[in-house]
Amino acid sequence: RINAAVLASALVLPSALAHGAEKAAFSPAADLKWINAGIPGVDTAVVKGDMKKGASHFYLKYAGGFAAPVHHHSPDHYATTVSGNLVLVVDGKEHRLPPGSYFAFTGKAKHAGRCEGTEACVMFIDARGPWDVVLPKKPPTGK
Repeated sequence: RINAAVLASALVLPSALAHGAEKAAFSPAADLKWINAGIPGVDTAVVKGDMKKGASHFYLKYAGGFAAPVHHHSPDHYATTVSGNLVLVVDGKEHRLPPGSYFAFTGKAKHAGRCEGTEACVMFIDARGPWDVVLPKKPPTGK
């Protein structure tokens, strides 16, 4: 007698593997194509997806000494600091994130950031939608 569970797994597993359920992707650092993000001192290198159209994975690089004012991004995003001395400020509190540190911003969380020292700060970002940088609206000036 053949066990039904064994038979089912024997039939399903090869089918899943044949359809490429698991694949590998590689992006050696030397092959990254860095482009300016439209902000002096900020560059990006996409490894998967299209930052303008939807979810993507990319590196974000701040030049040493760069400081970003308070802003937010529309998509939820999850990140790891790869290099540099990154400092993020949320609700007035500084968070020092050396290489290997993780951070996440969801729900359009407002934050500021800076790269301390001369070494560039590189982050790896998993963005769950089209990437943007939204600055707070300036209050209207009165007469």
